[in-house]
Amino acid sequence: MRLVQGRALYWPREGALLVADLHLEKGSFFARHGQMVPPYDSRETLERLAMAIRETGARRVYCLGDSFHDAGGVDRLEPYAAGMLAALTRVTEWIWITGNHDEGLHDEGLAGNLGGELVPEADVDGIVLRHHARTGELSPEISGHFHPRLTVSARGRRLARPCAVRSEGRLILPSYGALTGGMDAAAPEIIAAMQPARAIDALAASGRRLVEFPLWRRA
Repeated sequence: MRLVQGRALYWPREGALLVADLHLEKGSFFARHGQMVPPYDSRETLERLAMAIRETGARRVYCLGDSFHDAGGVDRLEPYAAGMLAALTRVTEWIWITGNHDEGLHDEGLAGNLGGELVPEADVDGIVLRHHARTGELSPEISGHFHPRLTVSARGRRLARPCAVRSEGRLILPSYGALTGGMDAAAPEIIAAMQPARAIDALAASGRRLVEFPLWRRA
């Protein structure tokens, strides 16, 4: 497996691309509540996702929850973004895993409007794919939810960028959406969610390299 664009995970043996926390239509959600932001976050997210699919040749896409910022986001997609998403779900096998933001979505609405299959979680070759890491999980697991970000100091500047968080058998992906914030990768909530573990590391892209930063070690 390898990180693509520092945000998505490509699984060559399965021909699968895994992404988490697209939060599509977050901008329109904010606009409805009086906070004006540019309404193009869904376009930007889907264009980046289309590039990752082309780059990897993925035949299957797993979205690990919070794909829409709220259950009404499907109906708010503007025609260009909706058409782009429908095209992507036609050319790949597309699996939507529900998260806490989009758990009101219904399979009939997604399949009818955008395509794909909606499931609460998936088991692929013994690896559990879900939205929220389950504390105490002993099976290999890949999840999202926390939007981990790594902050480092370099040449007097503090740089923050999305990262993945990894233990011996588990991985939390960064958020893929264009309009999403982040939680410090070493936050207690993330460390607790990854237990049991002997060591926890952050994986961040630096140019073409993947850099590993230790976050936690069992004493």
